[in-house]
Amino acid sequence: MPELPEVEITRRGVEPWLLNATVSEVVVRQPRLRYEVPALLRERLPGQTVRAVMRRAKYLLIHFDDGVLLIHLGMSGSLRVLPAGTPAGLHDHFDLVCGSLLLRLRDPRRFGAVLWLAHPAEAHPLLASLGVEPLDEGFGGAALAALLRDRRTPVKLALMDSHLVVGVGNIYASESLFRARIHPATPAGRLSAARCVRLARCLRETLNAALEAGGSSLRDFVHSDGASGYFQQQYFVYGREGEACRVCGARITRSVMGQRATFHCPRCQRVPSGG
Repeated sequence: MPELPEVEITRRGVEPWLLNATVSEVVVRQPRLRYEVPALLRERLPGQTVRAVMRRAKYLLIHFDDGVLLIHLGMSGSLRVLPAGTPAGLHDHFDLVCGSLLLRLRDPRRFGAVLWLAHPAEAHPLLASLGVEPLDEGFGGAALAALLRDRRTPVKLALMDSHLVVGVGNIYASESLFRARIHPATPAGRLSAARCVRLARCLRETLNAALEAGGSSLRDFVHSDGASGYFQQQYFVYGREGEACRVCGARITRSVMGQRATFHCPRCQRVPSGG
């Protein structure tokens, strides 16, 4: 599933083409995605101008004067900016046509979403309960410590809880914990202030490294220009079970946590301790 860096890269890719563009047509070929694509979009959007292209967690938010178009890429979705009139393929379910170009959602598994949100968009149930953005300037060790205080859940699962911190999926949680030298099973509330500072810093470093590298080409993710990401070439632990740790040479271990594969180095990331 595309995670925060992939969605942010997509946002940056489509923003120059969409900002201040006026919608001329909406094409819905398959309305049955994760949620039903609202039929009102065909009548509501033509003639409206894109005022901003933003991201909240893993949601892309295209702002208009009287509402917001929310797009979620689901498990395998991608967005492309193409010339208007480009023939659609089997899995091309939605087009936002703006004059000579279009924004196309391709979603083979149909777990994505296209929804219309009235202002204020942040009050919508999909957005209202979301946690902090790890790339915001205000996010740091103190903020993370406050979020994790008294929580007994393993720190890896806490990082992946979108009610606490948004946009951190399995890959980036695993990689951030390795960089911070913290065992993924450590109870979140037992992390010391110093380790929270280190973890917050490593989380930001990991996400920024993924942004610079172009994201992760996990499953069918592609950028708005069709290029795949390649952050997976830099993985320290994720998907490297049995391979040598790039730092100490120990064999990377795989376990299951919260029904998700978890990877760590048994030497660099010691077993849970008091903090």
